[in-house]
Amino acid sequence: MNQPVEHMTESDHQSQPAGPIGSGAPLPGTPPDYSILTPAFEKLCDVIARLRSPEGCPWDREQTLESIKPYTLEETYELLEAIDSGNDEHIIEELGDLLLQIVLDAQIAADEGRFDLTHVVDRLTQKMIERHPHVFGNVAAETPDEVRRNWDQIKEQEKQRSSIFDGLPAALPALARASRVAEKAAKVGYDFPQRDMLFDKLREEIQELADEIFPDGQIPHTPATVEADIVADTELSDPELRARVEGELGDILFVVANIARRWKINPEEALRKSNSKFQQRVQKIEQELERAGGSIQNASLQEMEQIYQAVKLQEKQDS
Repeated sequence: MNQPVEHMTESDHQSQPAGPIGSGAPLPGTPPDYSILTPAFEKLCDVIARLRSPEGCPWDREQTLESIKPYTLEETYELLEAIDSGNDEHIIEELGDLLLQIVLDAQIAADEGRFDLTHVVDRLTQKMIERHPHVFGNVAAETPDEVRRNWDQIKEQEKQRSSIFDGLPAALPALARASRVAEKAAKVGYDFPQRDMLFDKLREEIQELADEIFPDGQIPHTPATVEADIVADTELSDPELRARVEGELGDILFVVANIARRWKINPEEALRKSNSKFQQRVQKIEQELERAGGSIQNASLQEMEQIYQAVKLQEKQDS
């Protein structure tokens, strides 16, 4: 039985520790040790309730479901970064931070008399049972594709959707949403018959962008070299032209997301990895220049590019 939050002390927050990290994997599907998990989770809920109490934390007390949305999104991305790192300590920390957001959301709702964490857990448990009839019922599903088809059919029955796009979160990152929008359309047959056709579509969209940007619609054949003169960028001053260029760029990105979808690549993940790769390479430029007594702020473009290409070559040799 939990203590009233006003009687809790710091020592009350000490729960029995779990086993050592990396101490060996149990059989797949083995549930956690509830003798350890249950009191630990109860204490977490008690801590969050204490923070939201009149004697708790002013910051936590003033939060609403709306106000903590940015933190929830931030913690989600930090978890993805931790998973990419492969560092279990980092993953544990970020999973905990995301769990905090869930428990805090539920506590806020409970304080407002709307629902509590029990409602959340019960609804989730029931949904997982209902959407896995091949595990908890008599429906056959031997492959992941069959499981996905069953899942989609059950969702349709549950939600009584009026459109194939109902239930698609508007807040999804744009690349991820592009892939999901096209996937929804493809499920009803609206898709290119052959995935190779998307490259022809990509060329078409690039040309349409060129038609807006360049007066004659011809894409300049300017070699990508650091030896050229630096020309400052200019903004598109015509609002109508800017809107058209934005639209064409969006069309290109949409096609790229669809290329990823047809080759079973997550476009958001692909771009995230490219972002990290570029950042790491530029950081190595910084390190090399500092090692030589210089700085990236004072280096020439040619110096930076020389190091960048050397880093790329080293990556290939190491792979």
